[in-house]
Amino acid sequence: MFGLSELAVVLIVVAVVVAARKLPELTRSAGRSARILKSEARAMKDEERTPPGEPAEPRIIQGETVDRGDAGTGGTPRG
Repeated sequence: MFGLSELAVVLIVVAVVVAARKLPELTRSAGRSARILKSEARAMKDEERTPPGEPAEPRIIQGETVDRGDAGTGGTPRG
């Protein structure tokens, strides 16, 4: 029969095959999360460098907009 290592290899292969469709979406999401985390860490370092009593400049975080006009609502935007 199968040993534990063979069973683990089969499960990993099945997981990769099943998750192949979601892989691009997952990597994009992980990249966005990493960029947000990196920008927040930078902002915290910048706040530490600002002398007390001096107002800090507002932070602008770049983002993306998603057009969900046809996502199950028949193409009509919610309002």
